[in-house]
Amino acid sequence: MFLDRARLVVKGGDGGRGVISFRREAHVPRGGPDGGDGGRGGSVVLRVDSGMTTLSDFRFRSRLEAEDGAAGGGKNKSGRAGADLVVRVPEGTIVVDRATGERVADLMTPDEEIVVARGGQGGKGNARFVSSTRRVPRIAEDGSPGESHELDLELKLIADVGLVGLPNAGKSSLLAALTRATPKIAAYPFTTLAPNLGVARLEDRELVIADIPGLIEGAHTGAGLGEEFLRHIERTRLIVHVVDLALEDPIADIAVVDAELSAYGQGLMERRRLFALNKLDLFEARERAVAVTKRLGTDAVAVSALTGEHIPDLLKRIFAACAPREVVASRAVGERRIAFAGGGRDWTVKKERDGFRVSGDRVERLATGIDWESPDAAAYFQLLLQKNGVEKELRRLGVRSGDTVHIGSKVLEWTEGGTA
Repeated sequence: MFLDRARLVVKGGDGGRGVISFRREAHVPRGGPDGGDGGRGGSVVLRVDSGMTTLSDFRFRSRLEAEDGAAGGGKNKSGRAGADLVVRVPEGTIVVDRATGERVADLMTPDEEIVVARGGQGGKGNARFVSSTRRVPRIAEDGSPGESHELDLELKLIADVGLVGLPNAGKSSLLAALTRATPKIAAYPFTTLAPNLGVARLEDRELVIADIPGLIEGAHTGAGLGEEFLRHIERTRLIVHVVDLALEDPIADIAVVDAELSAYGQGLMERRRLFALNKLDLFEARERAVAVTKRLGTDAVAVSALTGEHIPDLLKRIFAACAPREVVASRAVGERRIAFAGGGRDWTVKKERDGFRVSGDRVERLATGIDWESPDAAAYFQLLLQKNGVEKELRRLGVRSGDTVHIGSKVLEWTEGGTA
């Protein structure tokens, strides 16, 4: 099934927590701290697969989550990092952040990779908090949560040539005649409900040709699913307008399609164009061929997709109108871009009805990870609040002894010496 739109929720793995641990060995009564760091969470990565032509893999798969990092261990053992989740998408996939409407990626290069949800950092174990004055730290950090984003994926086919025309003009038959594609073909309107792709070859060159489902009047507003398919010719270098010569007024039918291309915009009317006057095998079509060709000029070629008459001539004209593309080197696997900039979140302090709330990545992780029964650990946390300006901000907002301060999942009471 062809699918060119998908909505996803992507979630990076959470970082593993650091641990509080001390050496426990025979004949070593005061073993030092040996708590290891947590492992980083895995990231969600989109990788371009040139063998894919649809987003149908996401029809029943709308949530993608990478693996969490493992907790650290004693003996300075770091937790295992979470595995990245690498997801294949076709060339021409556009990634949009639903929160802002911003386009964050346009994936057009085979093997290109982009990270759309980074995994969280692992928390530090207590071995990382040793200092000259803090010999037995009962301090560790929780891992940070992985990024989470809601994305819209939109596919715009990457084709050199787009076949357009009214329903039943013979686009699918022409695609089959020009390429090795085997699209569904029948003599009734709207046979094609999804774009078809084929590869045309001439000597040592190849071109990708897309058969765009038939347009009708009002297509640019969504009538007949036209708007859904018009975007697939935005990347094409050449438009081949397939015209049914068997109809009574081919010129009027051309005007209908021209109006839709013009209304849709995106420079489609300025694109290089040829006219394939189809169904030359029919008597009435052959009678009109000379007059219509004269009206349209040198950009028109009368053909029969059914019998193959003049198909080689049309093929040569198509290749002549499309210069060879520049070769784009594939990206090496592992060479990844980051879709969303920014690292850890800065802290904020808000006054609420039941007290004050301190929010921020590191301060929340540390508040959860330390041993509050240890005066040394509590003093370290208080020093952190002083150094990064949280305490000053709390005082500016009017915090007093006895007030409640929420930090992450912790509920603390403020004293003049700090939190308790």
